[in-house]
This record gives sequence, C-alpha cells and structure tokens, in this order.
Amino acid sequence: MLDKFAILDDPWRRRPIPAGHIRLAGMGRPWNEDERAALVALLRTRPSKLTWAEITAEITSRGSASALWDELNPVGLFDDVDPDGNSSALAEAAQDVRRWRASDFVFSTFGDEDYPAQLREIHEMPPVLFHRGTLVPKEVGISVVGSRQASARGLDIARSVAAGLADRGITVIAGLAKGIDTAAHTAALEAGGRTVAVVGTGITKVYPAENRDLQERIAREGLVLSQFWPDAQPTKHSFPMRNAVMSGFGRATVVVEAGEHSGARIQARKAISHGRPVILTDLVVSANKWPSDLLGRPGVHVAASTAEIMSVVEKITDGPATVDSLLAAATKR
Repeated sequence: MLDKFAILDDPWRRRPIPAGHIRLAGMGRPWNEDERAALVALLRTRPSKLTWAEITAEITSRGSASALWDELNPVGLFDDVDPDGNSSALAEAAQDVRRWRASDFVFSTFGDEDYPAQLREIHEMPPVLFHRGTLVPKEVGISVVGSRQASARGLDIARSVAAGLADRGITVIAGLAKGIDTAAHTAALEAGGRTVAVVGTGITKVYPAENRDLQERIAREGLVLSQFWPDAQPTKHSFPMRNAVMSGFGRATVVVEAGEHSGARIQARKAISHGRPVILTDLVVSANKWPSDLLGRPGVHVAASTAEIMSVVEKITDGPATVDSLLAAATKR
C-alpha cells in the first residue's frame, strides 16, 4: 500500500517556515486519529503543490488538519471515493494510521504532546515521526558525524568523543551510517551511555544492511528515529533531510572527519542556520576547503583534541543562555 509514497520528492524544497513558528498550543480541535489521518493525507496529496512546511504552517494557523483538508477538498470534488462517500486518500491515511499505531514502532505528529520540543525550533521540522525505543523529554544530546570512509584517526576520535559524552550523561546522536556514525554509536553503547540513531530510511528498513544488529540494539537501549514513511528506501534527498533533523534534535554537532561533499558538511551548515554550535576537529579543518566558510562565525569552534571538544561541549550543555543567544541570532538572519 505504501510503495507509491515511499520515495519523497524533497517536499521541503520551497519556502521553509521560520524557526519557532510551530507551537502545539492553540490547536483548535482535539488532536486525535482523525486529525492525524488528515495530516497524513495532506502530506501525501500535497494539494495546490504545497510543501510539507507550508502544510504544517496552514494546519497550525487553523488549529486543525481536518479543517485544512475540508477547505482544500470540498465535498463533491472527488471522483475517487470509498463506499461511504469519503475520499479514498483520507480513508487510506486513516487505515494506515490505525495500522501504524498498532505496530512495533511509534507514530507521532507535530500535534502530539510527545513530539520532541527541540525539533519545533527548526525550519525543517518534520510533521510526522516514527520511532523505536524511548523518547526522552528535554533530551541533552550532541551529534557526532563524519565520513563513511573514515581514517583510523577519525574513528579513534569518534570513539573517544562518544565515550566522553556517555561519561557525562550526554546522549550521542548519529545517523547509523558506516564509518564515524557506527563508531560513535558503538562506543556510546559500550560505555553504558545512551545513543540516538536518526536514520535516512523508513523505520522498518535498515541501511546499511550490516548495521542491522546495531540498529536493533539501539532500538532496545536508546532510540531509532525516522521522519520518513515506514517503508521508505533511501534516496538522494533523504540523507540531507536526515542531517537537518539530526542537527535540530541535538544541542550541537561535532564534525570529526568529512570530505568536500560529505553529509556532515551539510549538517554543519544546517546547524549554524538552526543556531546550534558546531565543533570541527583540526582533522576536518586541515583536510578540506569547506570549513573555511564557517571559521570565525558565532558558535563555530575548532578543537585539536578530545579534551578540547569536551571542554566546548561542557560549556554548551551547561550554558543554555549561550545556546539561546545563538538561536536568536539565527532567527534574525
């Protein structure tokens, strides 16, 4: 049933919503299964070619996904209806929502109370989320990202940083990719810490295949989070979108090692736009040209050792006023 919806057409590509625009308060109708089904149907059909961000904003302004659906799909306009006279798109969405709610993963939307508050602050806030594991309110996490084809030194740095974060009770966030991500997740678990995998596929898929056991362990002991339809395969759009959510979910991003066209480079730039601090290792700065565009910008740090990275992390996690000032600066840009 979901195949035709599995590959997303980069629905964020036009006019992102300003940071902080979305708020749960003020929803006009009770946020129930009908509202969730209407949201899913709107995201799938994208009436008037609205982006996901625009749909979310329109729902917020009305306080109801059902109200927006009714407004954009007046009774009588549909030729494709079920036996009860309802839109087949809405009926299919309602059926899928019921099925998702009964699955071994959790389906939630931006209208639900358990939606991560930190994701409401970013332009690319996903209107729907799927997860396995445990969501922790007000989670303090740091993203540790880098190249899939990492060097031995890069892998050592990632492990050391992840272990240091775990020792401080800080969640290690990564993308379950080969290389730096895998090293960071594994080191966090081995240190007895918590780790969150923000994946670039649907929640029922595994990518890369060799990380199946790691993904299952993270689901048991931490959190696996996806913004894509459950059966979605990876696409050229999904990993940059995943990087944006990783940035928003954490307090800061540590880029261990990344090439000129790496997804970690994308995340560093997204983090700056989100008002999140970025820590670059001297390894990534010395090996690439792209960091030169970021050096000297507020919230961008360069570290030559794990101790220096941890020093910056401690200032970030102990100083919410600093993060708030960065968020304010990002909003003004």
